[in-house]
Amino acid sequence: MCPAAAAPARPAPPAEPVAHGRAHWLRVAREAADDLATDTVVREQAGKAPVDEVSRLREAGLLTLLTPAGPNGAGADWDTAYAVVREISTADGAIGQLLGSHYFLSWSARFFADPGTALRTVERSAAGQWCWGGGFAPQDPPLTLSRTSRGPVLGGRQSYPAGVLVADRLAVRAVREDTGEPLAVVVDPARRGVVVDAAGDTFGLRLAGGGSVEFDDVPVDADDVLGSLSADDDHLVPRAALAAPVGRLFSVQLLLGMAEGVLAEVREYSRAGHRPWSPVPSAGAPDDPQTLTAYGELTVLARSASALCDQALDAVRRGLERGEDLTYDEYADVSALVSMAETAASRAAQESATRALDIVGPRSASARLGFDRFWRNARTHTLYEPVAHRLRDVGDYFLNGAHPRSCCPPDPSGPFS
Repeated sequence: MCPAAAAPARPAPPAEPVAHGRAHWLRVAREAADDLATDTVVREQAGKAPVDEVSRLREAGLLTLLTPAGPNGAGADWDTAYAVVREISTADGAIGQLLGSHYFLSWSARFFADPGTALRTVERSAAGQWCWGGGFAPQDPPLTLSRTSRGPVLGGRQSYPAGVLVADRLAVRAVREDTGEPLAVVVDPARRGVVVDAAGDTFGLRLAGGGSVEFDDVPVDADDVLGSLSADDDHLVPRAALAAPVGRLFSVQLLLGMAEGVLAEVREYSRAGHRPWSPVPSAGAPDDPQTLTAYGELTVLARSASALCDQALDAVRRGLERGEDLTYDEYADVSALVSMAETAASRAAQESATRALDIVGPRSASARLGFDRFWRNARTHTLYEPVAHRLRDVGDYFLNGAHPRSCCPPDPSGPFS
């Protein structure tokens, strides 16, 4: 009697995607930061488009960090994304700027679009591992979205601080030519009529991929229009308005990362025994009172800003969890806390980057050491994101209970169609 034939082996089912936790992604970010740190000075001085740097982020899985968990997405939360940007910024502030802008813009469909459009956009972004660039800040003259016999077309020229030189998708602000309503629009930079030029004259954030973009009657599909950025005198419902403090919290993390990065580098320089030129022999030594006082003051400044950032992060997290139930009062609390954190982080970054040069002394003027990049990056970023109006808003909120202007109900008019 012949033995029964063995049943053919069934193919093993595909493995379920592994959803890594925060610890994993912080380790990946640390490794990416260490990799970037090995040649930061040389890359920054060359000032080339950050094509190689984006490839490093993509290979590490960091571009799809916020996309839903699956074969193409990591499914991480906002807390993790903020921490990753801060870690990268300690080594390279420009790449931290690029990555933070990418995270915010890649999420924008979920803030402004209807659920169907948002899902399709997110799925395509994850599958293609898109890098996003652009921005939604109002600029004059604005981009215009016009009706033609061929459908909507986008026209105009604007500059953006991050991502456009390496972007797979641009997310931009455009106004309807017929109504003046500002809209969030997604554009494939490979489309006919899109011309991207590098911002070759910037003194800081040279690797952030910023530049100007010309849109010459660029065709816009229905899914390319995500939704309204405002409706009634630049006001939004709380859920959509939350996009602003969510984006600004990336600015906070970038600034804190740069503050922590410059202090870490200068500390290593001091520990290695380097001293600034001074007629006083002990100046700059590890036990020099003035040096210790400077490090103490800068450490307190950075830690204080970090603590305020944690409070703002908690507020943003609660706001996101509230979703459509978020009220105007709750949004105002979130916005005010983020403004406070942004102000503190801005001061910490600028003060640390400036006084670090004094600690190092005349040797900090050496381009080979590259300490100046921290000051140039911090100062450039704070020019794009000035904090004076943030302080005014915080003061008005504290004294008068005034809400940010984006806390009013929107006009019921819908997006361009």
